[in-house]
Amino acid sequence: MQQTITVPARFRGPPQSANGGYIAGIIAEQFAATEDDGAATAIEVTLRAPIPLDQPMTLSKLEGEHMALSQGETLIAEAARTSLKPVVPEPPGFQAALECASQSPSFAKGVNPFIPDGTGFHPVCFCCGADVAPDQGLHVYAAPVDGFDGVAAAWRPHERFADADGNLPQHVLWAAMDCPGQFAYYAAGIRTGLLGRMTASVLKPVAADQDLRVIGWREEVERRKHFAGTALFDESGDLCGYSRQVWIGRMD
Repeated sequence: MQQTITVPARFRGPPQSANGGYIAGIIAEQFAATEDDGAATAIEVTLRAPIPLDQPMTLSKLEGEHMALSQGETLIAEAARTSLKPVVPEPPGFQAALECASQSPSFAKGVNPFIPDGTGFHPVCFCCGADVAPDQGLHVYAAPVDGFDGVAAAWRPHERFADADGNLPQHVLWAAMDCPGQFAYYAAGIRTGLLGRMTASVLKPVAADQDLRVIGWREEVERRKHFAGTALFDESGDLCGYSRQVWIGRMD
């Protein structure tokens, strides 16, 4: 099985490459939904190279249940089914997260050397970019919240991201669970580099027309690998999805 995937520029993370959670979610959608011991299995996506924008890539199904995304001879990403059962902390309330949004790295000044006049850590990012038009990005503004050891975002998705059933597609949910993991480190004074791996599971459909919460927390650091967790909750407080991430970067 092979198919062509092209990521439009509006789904970028860094200025010249796609949002890692977005492309990981696109790949994850190609795996048939199965269950293991009553729980949805997870998909592990390892990013091997920057994801080009507005250029065709080839997604191939390999032996077993593995996939590879490539452009010519360059391997962009690999994916496989795995298991994931993280310990997810209790999230702050929606209102508490909303009141802290202005403290998000999304609104920091002068911290992105590639876009010096931009707003925030990733000004044009599909997930967290504050300089993105309301209907072009997710605007997940994760910030520290008193009493919570991590970051949390009050998220109200734009209606344009809903599918025909009114739900958010899996790639949108993966993208929303991307940046809060990095922001959990940033809030602790640690700047990481790019997303290297994201393993996630979406547990249930998520309607777009509701107030959602996304949280991120730090786990451990192994040399240049910074492990983080993220999770998504619906308006009723149900856990809808979670991820474990590896961010590559310096330790200072």
